[in-house]
Amino acid sequence: MTTNLDKPALSLGRIAIHAVLLLAVLLYLVPLVVMLLTSFKTPEDISTGNLLSWPELFTAIGWVKAWGTVSGYFWNSILITVPAVLISTAIGALNGYVLSMWRFRGSQLFFGLLLFGCFLPFQTVLLPASFTLGKLGLASTTSGLVLVHVVYGLAFTTLFFRNYYVSIPEALVKAARLDGAGFFTIFRRIILPMSTPIIMVCLIWQFTQIWNDFLFGVVFSSGDSQPITVALNNLVNTSTGAKEYNVDMAAAMIAALPTLLVYVVAGKYFVRGLTAGAVKG
Repeated sequence: MTTNLDKPALSLGRIAIHAVLLLAVLLYLVPLVVMLLTSFKTPEDISTGNLLSWPELFTAIGWVKAWGTVSGYFWNSILITVPAVLISTAIGALNGYVLSMWRFRGSQLFFGLLLFGCFLPFQTVLLPASFTLGKLGLASTTSGLVLVHVVYGLAFTTLFFRNYYVSIPEALVKAARLDGAGFFTIFRRIILPMSTPIIMVCLIWQFTQIWNDFLFGVVFSSGDSQPITVALNNLVNTSTGAKEYNVDMAAAMIAALPTLLVYVVAGKYFVRGLTAGAVKG
């Protein structure tokens, strides 16, 4: 039984929790605020002011220069990320559907071996992937990067979909089979309509991993086929003359905006999809 004497203590505890969380949010956002303010400053303002100072004169010249430098690489990242995300998510959905609803002899062993892909560091696949891309004629191309990201992401998308689908009652699939529905009919009309949360999880996960990737981009691409992460590194580390921090910060913000947009639009599905199927399977 809660008494009136307990209410002040509970209120003080809640206030303390909110204060700590607010402080953590502010500390977490400081780098973002610094980047945003610096991107709108002039070089002279940057050299005379402190990091958190308000710009004396707001100017978008840093953003204009940054976009002129990285725009081509930005579209490269779009051309790499979008098809890689869609293909790996589609194949992962089919893999998870088969491994959870249409089990076959050795399916558990196959699933276990596939999971090794979740624990392989990027560095271990660089040489075999380079050899394969060279044999296929896809070295230093955006198509080659799409293939690498699709193959590397299949282990994760399969794991996500399989763990989600094992929570769906098998009676639905059995009833559909009795009614004469086939493999793809069941998948299209029963499974996919129930898969929105886990599809969003895979889209967010894969988009974030692929868009922010640097290692594969710097190893498997060159010149005009490089993604924006490589272009951003080149911009920051190879600039000549006076350092234009406003351009560097604006370019970093441009590189981060697509990922931020994806989380804002579809983030509410992320935790829901990850926790679905956590009890069963």
